[in-house]
Amino acid sequence: MLAKRVLPVAWLATLLAWQLPAGADEASALQRGPLEIHAGSERHRLEVELARTSAERQKGLMDRDRLAPDAGMLFLYEEQQPAAGGFWMYRTRIPLDIAFIDADGRIATLHTMQPCLSRNPYDCPVTIAGAAYHAALEVNAGYFEEHGIEEGACVTWPGRAEGCESATE
Repeated sequence: MLAKRVLPVAWLATLLAWQLPAGADEASALQRGPLEIHAGSERHRLEVELARTSAERQKGLMDRDRLAPDAGMLFLYEEQQPAAGGFWMYRTRIPLDIAFIDADGRIATLHTMQPCLSRNPYDCPVTIAGAAYHAALEVNAGYFEEHGIEEGACVTWPGRAEGCESATE
């Protein structure tokens, strides 16, 4: 009689992960939610992945080959991040726009970031926020310009109250 050989679950999971192309499962691992940008009388809706933990924020959109046109990643922080804080594009293959969002839910600064092709992370430039922020939104490069979204626009998402607390829209 032949005995069945049972593979340990951890070994099987490792084998399956090794066989998947890089970036194939990152999108499904993060919680998703709707996000709305209020720019004047226009409302722009995106479906975003929510990066809440340090590990999720560090991974970001690394190793992805594409991002859907109305998709993005929202990086959320419990505490205010300093104006000198920033993001880099190490192992990020697609050009991105980034909006740094202040405590009132308004876009404080906008930047465009290009992929860094270096294998050395220290060779990749850092995009400095330039203003204190509580969240950052990454979308495909050109999205903000194409949709007329500028600094001061209001951003809402589940868990954040509707509207912005300061200034007028």
